Amino acid sequence: MTAPTLAPATAPVKIPAARRPYGAVLAGAVLGLVVLAALLAPLLAPYAPDVIDLSASLAGTTGDHLLGTDSSGQDLLSRVLYGARTSLVAPALLLAIAAVLGIALGTLAAWRGGWADTVVSRLTDVMYAFPGLLFTVLIIAVFGAGTTTSVLALGLAYTPTVAKYTRSVAIGERRKPYIDAYRVQGMGGLRICAFHLVPNLGRSVIGYLVVLFGEALMSLATLSYLGFGAQPPSSDWGLMVQEGQAAVVQGALLPALVPGVAIALVVVSFNVVGVRAADRLANGR
Repeated sequence: MTAPTLAPATAPVKIPAARRPYGAVLAGAVLGLVVLAALLAPLLAPYAPDVIDLSASLAGTTGDHLLGTDSSGQDLLSRVLYGARTSLVAPALLLAIAAVLGIALGTLAAWRGGWADTVVSRLTDVMYAFPGLLFTVLIIAVFGAGTTTSVLALGLAYTPTVAKYTRSVAIGERRKPYIDAYRVQGMGGLRICAFHLVPNLGRSVIGYLVVLFGEALMSLATLSYLGFGAQPPSSDWGLMVQEGQAAVVQGALLPALVPGVAIALVVVSFNVVGVRAADRLANGR
């Protein structure tokens, strides 16, 4: 009798380790440093952002001016540090306005359906058909240029985007059993939406707003560059690029390059972190 053959032992399957999000970690570190620099600007900046020294006009990188100066002799490092405050706070306020209006409209359309959904959908479609930047410029033409007007105008321009996203998410959330359970208990629609439906949309909406932050920052910088946003003597990054543009002809690149690099770095970092945050929040992690 032949001995029974034993089946060969199978080698353990190696499960590849999850790739670490090094890009998101690096982008998060960059944003952390930018926020810290904005908060500590009075301590880190070697000069006040509005100090003019014509004798140091368009100076290159020196021991006194690590990033050079602009045509008025203002220290670029100091201006960039102080400008980070406006460049970070203004997009946050803009998105707060868009979130309040957009979430309200999107939730209303998803909850009520019917004519309410039709009206909100047509309204957002009309605003989508109208270029957001042109809409913002028209509002600024009526109420005047400035950071406050730009934030309010862009907040309205971003409202349809947030409303459409909220509506799409809220429609799926509205069909879940817990909504019917609250209705059976006699709870009103306004209370269900305010205390249960909207909070459960929080993860998805917040992740989406983080993704929009970089775009909002770029939109505000564009308005300042065109002369519709922040006004002199502000250290807004978009305005700094506009003011440094004339110096490029004279061979001085730093006045436009320094704030331009700062804008690009923060926008790219927010996009990377935003996509990562949106994925994690959507998956409930």
